[in-house]
Amino acid sequence: MSSYLNSHGLPFLPGYSFRDVTKSAFHRPQTLGYKNGYAMPRRPTVGIGNQPLLSEQLIQQEINDLNFQELDTTYSAFKKAVHEVFIPAHVALDKKILRYYAYFMEDIVYSAEEAHRVRPVVIYYYLEDDSMCIIEPVVENSGLPQGKHIKRQRLPKNEQGEHYMWKDLILGKELEVYGVKYRITDCDAFTKDFMESEGINVNEPEPMPEDPYIKCRRIPPHCYTTPSIFDSKHQFLTMDRKVLRFFALWDDSDSLDGEIRPVTIHYHLRDDIVEVREVHEPNSGRDPVPVLLRSKRIPKKIKPKPFPSCVLEVSEEEVDEYLSPKDFQLGHIMNLLGRHFLLCDCDGFTKEYYQKNHPEMEMKPIEMPRKENMAKEKKKNIPPYNGFGSVEDSLQNCLHLIPKHPKKNVLKMLENDHKVLRYSARLDSHNPEDEGRCFILSYFLSNDMISIFEKPTSNMASGKFLEKTRIPKPGSTVENPEFYSPADFAIGATVEVFSHRFVLTDADLYVLKYLESHSNNIPTQTLESLRQKIGVEMTDNQPADQHGEAAEPSS
Repeated sequence: MSSYLNSHGLPFLPGYSFRDVTKSAFHRPQTLGYKNGYAMPRRPTVGIGNQPLLSEQLIQQEINDLNFQELDTTYSAFKKAVHEVFIPAHVALDKKILRYYAYFMEDIVYSAEEAHRVRPVVIYYYLEDDSMCIIEPVVENSGLPQGKHIKRQRLPKNEQGEHYMWKDLILGKELEVYGVKYRITDCDAFTKDFMESEGINVNEPEPMPEDPYIKCRRIPPHCYTTPSIFDSKHQFLTMDRKVLRFFALWDDSDSLDGEIRPVTIHYHLRDDIVEVREVHEPNSGRDPVPVLLRSKRIPKKIKPKPFPSCVLEVSEEEVDEYLSPKDFQLGHIMNLLGRHFLLCDCDGFTKEYYQKNHPEMEMKPIEMPRKENMAKEKKKNIPPYNGFGSVEDSLQNCLHLIPKHPKKNVLKMLENDHKVLRYSARLDSHNPEDEGRCFILSYFLSNDMISIFEKPTSNMASGKFLEKTRIPKPGSTVENPEFYSPADFAIGATVEVFSHRFVLTDADLYVLKYLESHSNNIPTQTLESLRQKIGVEMTDNQPADQHGEAAEPSS
């Protein structure tokens, strides 16, 4: 109940209570809250509309009484309480790991050469959560499953539910985990400093016992046979992963569409095998085949045979000598299974190997030619002309897989379009039936083609004698044919057209005008013959005027 309702001393009845008109807040106070992420109830301190409660009046009166009390004045220095900053363990001990070196004995039951094996391990102890993991270092070519033995976890100490702590890891003592006893022999410097800072004396490290099988391997076995001079097993163990690398050029220009391509030659010292790989370039248009020549021993010298033989693969009994590192000399051309390779350079390891093992060989690199200089112009062998179609059309079958139309001189075609030189001709034949046959020989200046049309006579009907085509001169070769041109058409000249002989007897006036305009390319004999023939005809056919001069020919 609010305090102002009782301030007037009236009973709490209708008509005896008065409402404060200035009051605008009527909400109840919040009694629920969150603390450290949990919902917690709290006691209300005010009533509806933030009015003080009657239960809080005494507390308020006590506070008021304390405010009116006189305080004793002191002049001594005020000491503030110093609170230490709390840092949780997972933050303070983050990434702090104790490392111990240990080993365990593995019993061997089914072997007469060894009774047990000594397998070293590394124990990691994580201080932030008291977890541990045990890892065995991986030994190359050991044949044993190695690596992580126990993943990170809290390792049980006994059946009562206790776990191993860092205080239990002491040098010289055994640690039993899941039935396996690990004996701790040593630790790193950080672990030793941490243990001493916690007041624990670290024992002296113990030596790691030697594995009896490895010790037995060091003793050479008894040999009852004469050992060979060359030990392939020793070569494999000492030369494994040692490869001589040469940078060379493969000359494949003798094959169809071949070129000079860069390659890399690998010589594996462990078993004397040779591998050739191509150097691929982007947008080269070639398939990215990784290996040009797979890894194999390349024979250098084959034993001679007294009789011919055809063998696809040469066996080892037939090979007298294989390629060795002495056969790889920079600047020389090597023949690997019929392919020629020019050795240009090698890597640093290869140079060191030759300086140490073959100092008499000078590995001096040569400059690799540029790509534009590597491409050689090859002359393609074009088959002879077979007589079908024109020479240009038949040549396209040799240059392209899908034949294309031969290129034409478009400018010449536009300039000489509809320009034709016409000649009259007769057939030069020993056959009496061909007497009196007249022909019109047309030369088309746009494409240098010739067509022949026969005039009608009493014995022969008119018609097309020869379709438009280019006519080669007699005696010209098929590879480089020479065709007839206007310079060869003089009056009285003989034109041989596919074993038919035609004698030119006359020509148009346009022929003379055209040849005179191009007199630089026309022989004088041809022009004179045309002038004499056409000039006489013009004089005979045109009447004379009053002054005795011949009139000009009408256009």
